Amino acid sequence: MQVNFWDRNQLRLTPVFFLAPAMLLFTVYVVYPIFSSLWISLYEWNGVGEMFWVGLGNYIEMWEDDRVHTAIWNNLIWLIFFLLAPLISLGLSIFLNQNLTELRFIKSIFFFPFVVSPVVVGLVFSQFYNPEYGLLDFFLKSLGFQPIAVLSNEEIVTFGIILAALWPQVAYCLILYMTGLAGLNREIVEAGRIDGAKGWKMFWNVILPQLRPATFIAVVVSVLGALRSFDLVAIMTRGGPWGSSTVLAYEMVEQAIFNYRMGYGAALATILFFLLDIYIAWFLFRVWLNEKGRL
Repeated sequence: MQVNFWDRNQLRLTPVFFLAPAMLLFTVYVVYPIFSSLWISLYEWNGVGEMFWVGLGNYIEMWEDDRVHTAIWNNLIWLIFFLLAPLISLGLSIFLNQNLTELRFIKSIFFFPFVVSPVVVGLVFSQFYNPEYGLLDFFLKSLGFQPIAVLSNEEIVTFGIILAALWPQVAYCLILYMTGLAGLNREIVEAGRIDGAKGWKMFWNVILPQLRPATFIAVVVSVLGALRSFDLVAIMTRGGPWGSSTVLAYEMVEQAIFNYRMGYGAALATILFFLLDIYIAWFLFRVWLNEKGRL
């Protein structure tokens, strides 16, 4: 009996057919835009007219652009402060991980920012920072201080936006840690108690090692969130005042959409893409080492 091609290669071809639709969509909506952005970054283009080849001109200009320097510095500040989110969430999760009926409502309050749209968060904090009728103004006046126009002050505007962004970020990390605490190995905890571990020793030697996966994910999403920061900057200040609160993601949109410099915006997108890629590659390498049991 003669065996046809399909019968001979069915096991090999079946995965190909299953993966083909997803790979096609991935190629069209992810791979092609990446290479298209790389190509556009080598041109000066307003998005509709003729494209003029400038080679690395956009990257050279970016190297000398003060707004880009400010954006990179602000991204670094975002990164430093966003790494506080896992620490704050860890402390809150330890406090909230108690079987008390009174804490159920409090838990819902802490989880609430996670389900709120970033647009709402930005609008809420914009009103909170309002120097005329915001809650911050009310608290300062009640303490005898003058109101502070947070979003109009070049020195502190970035920190004000970061504070707003930390609100939902802490809530997200809190969910990770609460899930991790719910999955603790009770036998290991009881063994620690039998051996006399309690308080800080119990937390450091028994609880924290079991929260390592949650900590790893919390740090990863915090770093990515800091590097991708855009929405709150766009909603609260639009990069102002005078570009003092801009970040790479917002500067990319500003140049490409509002200044009609698609090539320069694509160059900024390329730099941000490579920064994210470096971190994602490190993350995947750590996951691979963990699966191999080398961590």
